[in-house]
Amino acid sequence: MRNINLRYVEEQYNKDGVLEKFSVHCPEDYNFAYDVVDDIAIAEPSRPAMIWCNPEGEEHTFTFGDLKYWSDKTANLLTEQGIEKGDVVMVILRRHYQFWFVALALHKIGAILVPATFMLKEHDVEYRVNQAKVKAVIATNVGEIAQVIDNALPQIPTLKTRILVHGGGGGVTPGLPALDEAEALGLGKALSGKEGLCALSAEREGWVDFNTSVHAASPEWERVPTVASEPMIAYFTSGTSGNPKLALHDARYSLGHLGTAKHWQNVKSDGGVHLTIADTGWGKAVWGKLYGQFLMEACVLTYDYDRFDATELMGLVDKYNVSTLCCPPTMFRMFLNGPKETYKFPSLEYCVCAGEALSPDLLEGWRELTGITLMDGFGQTETPLTIANMPGMTPKLGSMGRPMPLYNTRILDEDGKECKVGQIGEICIEYDVANRPPGIMMEYYRNPEKTAEAIYDGWYHSGDTAWRDEDGYIFYVGRNDDVIKSSGYRISPFEIESVLHTHPAVIDCAVTGVPDETRGTAIKATIVLQAGYVGSNELTKEIQAFMKEKTAPYKYPRHIAYVDALPKTINNKIRRAVIRAEDEQGAAAAAARPPEEHGG
Repeated sequence: MRNINLRYVEEQYNKDGVLEKFSVHCPEDYNFAYDVVDDIAIAEPSRPAMIWCNPEGEEHTFTFGDLKYWSDKTANLLTEQGIEKGDVVMVILRRHYQFWFVALALHKIGAILVPATFMLKEHDVEYRVNQAKVKAVIATNVGEIAQVIDNALPQIPTLKTRILVHGGGGGVTPGLPALDEAEALGLGKALSGKEGLCALSAEREGWVDFNTSVHAASPEWERVPTVASEPMIAYFTSGTSGNPKLALHDARYSLGHLGTAKHWQNVKSDGGVHLTIADTGWGKAVWGKLYGQFLMEACVLTYDYDRFDATELMGLVDKYNVSTLCCPPTMFRMFLNGPKETYKFPSLEYCVCAGEALSPDLLEGWRELTGITLMDGFGQTETPLTIANMPGMTPKLGSMGRPMPLYNTRILDEDGKECKVGQIGEICIEYDVANRPPGIMMEYYRNPEKTAEAIYDGWYHSGDTAWRDEDGYIFYVGRNDDVIKSSGYRISPFEIESVLHTHPAVIDCAVTGVPDETRGTAIKATIVLQAGYVGSNELTKEIQAFMKEKTAPYKYPRHIAYVDALPKTINNKIRRAVIRAEDEQGAAAAAARPPEEHGG
């Protein structure tokens, strides 16, 4: 290990070994693909970068030398197809290893990478391509996304180039035959080791076959001059209401993720393997499968599966000696609900989670199973990790941790003043437009109005609310629009949902406010029940009594509704705004009915 990360950071730790000062300095011509991946590839070409596998039985270990070789070939392929510096390219490749070739190649060219999920529908594609002025799309042949894109073509005039990647199964065709039978089924050498990389062709009218073309491309590539302050990657926000915004990042975004990998995930550079369970269409993938990990010269594990299976994933943790693990609390809960007696975890040393409420029962259950404490953290599409329980810290139950010292993070009230201990306000990060903090977005691309709503008065306003205690630990409350004001109290739906999850009948839930003549707003819980439970007045009373015991009296849900599923975004975030809108429509319809229909 050559400690490449130390070229870009200055760090200071306290007497307990906890990070207390952290700054990033970035050369003007810094480029992650050249200065990190290629640098390692030239000095240590055999250093492992990624172990990749799929349910079909294919498995590859990619070295940094491999990534340089294939990304250079991919860069030549893309330039041959007319992709140039500054072009916007949407990439929809699930967990295929070709994503890493493409991402690095686009960085080398100086084009803007826009990852996207394969779950998009025609209106999603139309909106995103037109909003970002996408010139090219690189998509998988697994599933229906290529057809979805073709259907949207008449409405997306900026799209000039379509490139199709054969996904080699993509987890949707398990149980393939033994390797020596693969060729007989037309699979070529896809399952036969390194020679089979990009072996399967994908033919579709109007599309360029990536695998065939990349084999024909030259492996010789000369560095293209780029500037660190230029756009590099952009992600559409999940958007729990309204159209998603496109958060645009420059090249320094990758350096911001040194905090993510080194000072939260605690990745092990030599002899370790890191697993972040995320599809490449979401920002969490580069949080855990690319930037910070490779800056730390660490190896990542990628499993190209289609549907999450807790037992299957935990088997991979054992098989590939995973040392550090990152996934949402929901997945850790699924692990605990699986056949725990089959899990061995011989190499697992550290686990982190983010994105949802980390309930006490989950924290204790995982610690009991593994001896490992889950370390919570917080960040957004617009940022890297900004708040975390860092290595060496003692977590507080319910807290996301303390602000990363890379950023000046404050809890501000509506007047822009710092909140007192215990006072709920908005999470904000100091933002100098002339000297942007490394990792924080440049803007919402081609959306100056939304940018101005988020960045003003010297601060980036996250839209998320929280409070801090006397030790500087931060406790999440919810999105600005989701905070419930009832009887003079500001109530966090996140907090109530966390407690509801501990009731044995509850598998999923969302907490919102409904109009109340006495309190202004009353608490409502919309609940998905575990198998074997049926919604009833008796169960409602039981859950309410349970909540009265576990929370302050003003926090218990006075209204409970039972549903089969919650409305969610395509990356599984609860859309509370939809629930509120449905309640408002129901109330309006009830008010409009004649009196006799009300029973009066």
